[in-house]
Parts: sequence; structure tokens; C-alpha cells
Amino acid sequence: MRIITNPEQGRHDPPFEILDGQVTPYFEAPRRAAIIAAALAEAGFPAPETPRPPNLDAILAVHADHYVAYLRHAYERWVGAGRPPEAVLPCTFPLRGMRAGTASPQAQAASYCFDLSAPIVAGTYAAALGSAAAALTGAALLLEGERAAYALCRPPGHHAARAMAGGYCYLNNAAIAAHHLATHSQASGSFWGMSPAVVAVLDIDIHHGNGTQAIFYERSDVFFVSLHADPAREYPYYLGFADERGAGAGEGYNLNLPLPAGLDDEAYLAALETALEAVAAYSPGYLVVSAGFDTFGGDPLGDMALTTPCYARIGRRIAQLGLPTLFVQEGGYAITELGRNVVALLAGFEGN
Repeated sequence: MRIITNPEQGRHDPPFEILDGQVTPYFEAPRRAAIIAAALAEAGFPAPETPRPPNLDAILAVHADHYVAYLRHAYERWVGAGRPPEAVLPCTFPLRGMRAGTASPQAQAASYCFDLSAPIVAGTYAAALGSAAAALTGAALLLEGERAAYALCRPPGHHAARAMAGGYCYLNNAAIAAHHLATHSQASGSFWGMSPAVVAVLDIDIHHGNGTQAIFYERSDVFFVSLHADPAREYPYYLGFADERGAGAGEGYNLNLPLPAGLDDEAYLAALETALEAVAAYSPGYLVVSAGFDTFGGDPLGDMALTTPCYARIGRRIAQLGLPTLFVQEGGYAITELGRNVVALLAGFEGN
């Protein structure tokens, strides 16, 4: 399996976030990537590769140009306006019935972000661009004939929508990779008379990939399926319900499987079986896995109870689809076990 690392990830290191009304040390810290990389090396995986140069056109095919421009210049404009240099972080949000914000840095911060867990610091844009480049490099490797690749992306991406950051995410790495695969390949097959999806995105992070869903919700070339904590109790709260099945051309190409708290290995694997049967039915040519590990028992941002061996079983079951597969790193905040859990998933996929 080819491993692609984002060399810019350490430049994104916010000093804090505001979580559940409290100022909290930033959970999505640079040491996450270092721990994963060290565990992969110890397990004997190939040395990581640096990504190919960022393909801005591929990124702009998924994200609005004005949003990417905002990410690029947000910090310098914030500091230039005399705002606190620690991080760009909004204090108000434009809800329904309110007028569009002004061009002030504070108004723009609120217009482009839906929570208080995506602060922007001086190196955020470079890190996000590097993550997108890592995912795109993985997609390119699949198109060139590789069976599998793992993009060690940090910051993660699945909460980022076309023009919106949130949940530690700025550019949607998995969606950018999936769009690139969908527009550079063809697939064959059928599903109850529906057109086959070219790419399937399987999201196994405990938090629903609201950004990925929104990006592909009206498309039939990408099938999105997510196993996640029920949004009735868990972040991101406003998307991820079972009745969200897609719209327009994308109707039927979105499947959400909300799950209860405390889920153990066997119950999770049963839900995974439902997801993978749906993937197989759509006969995609490629699979992108948004690989989050906050389903692990004891994760500070999760409420499920998966064990490390379960990730190996998940990997083995995904491999049975026989699809060229790109794993894209998302969440996982149980730091001590994170590296072992990533190794278990990838080794399981490789048959180890």
C-alpha cells in the first residue's frame, strides 16, 4: 500500500477551540499525524511519499473559488485588521432572517464557518492545501493502477462543504479525491435501473460527513454512505439523518446509517455489512474511505466502544469488495491508541 503524507500538516496548530461552551486545547493536534506515521513505520509499511504539487483546479472543482481565496488570506486580513493573532475565530453567526455579512474579517469568519472548532492560524491554508494534495495523489495512484493508497491527511476534511469550514475541516480531502476519480474514470453496472456510481465514498468516522454529503447530494456519479453517531445526539447535529437519500439526479445515491451510543464490535460490523452491500450494489469503479477512528472505545469525542481488532476486521471486509481503494485520514482522538488503530485497519485490508 502506498502511503502519502502531508508535509505541511504541522503548520496548522491552533492554540485552542471552543467546545461545549469551554475553551479547550485543540484536539486535532499535529502529534496525531506524527503518532500515526511512527506506528506505520514500526509496522513495516512502506516509507511515506510526499504528495504531488497541489492541483488547484481539482480543488476548485469541489470548493467555491471565493471560499478558497478566503482560506488563503483569512489570517493575514484578520491580523491586519487588529484582531487577536492567536487565531481567526468568529463570535457571531448569520442565521435565517439576517442580512449577508460585510467584508470585515469577523463577518467573513462567521460566513464561512459553522462552529468554533475550525480556527485559522498562519499555517492553516498551507496545511489544508497539503492535505488535499495528499488525497489527490492517492487518487492519481489508483487511476494509474495501484490497488490501494493511504493519505495521511491533516487537517481532516469531511465536515468541509463547498464554501464552509467546520469540525477541524477546511478542504474536503475525500470529496476532492472522489470527484477527481469520478471525472477521470468510467464504471459499469446497474442498480435497479439506476445509473451506476463511478465512485463510492464510505465514511466510517463517528461524526457524519456532512460536507461530503452536501457536495455530492445531487450527483449520481458518487454514492455516499456513512455510518455515524445519530445526529439527534451527536455532532454535527443538523445533517446525517436516515431520511436524507439525495436529491434531483442524486436521489437514491446517499445512504446514512445513524448508530446508537455504546455500539460494540459486532453491532458495528453488522451495520458495516449493510453499508458495503449497498456499495457493491452500485458497482462503483473506485472506493474512497473517510477513515475516522473516533469510534474507538474511550475516544474523548466519541461514545462508541470499538476495539483495535475491530478495525482489522473492518479493513478485511472492505478489501472483499475488490475495489481500488483510497483511505483518507479523518478523525480519531484517543492518542495512545490512534496509531495502532490505523495500522489495524490498513493491515486488515492488506490481509495481515
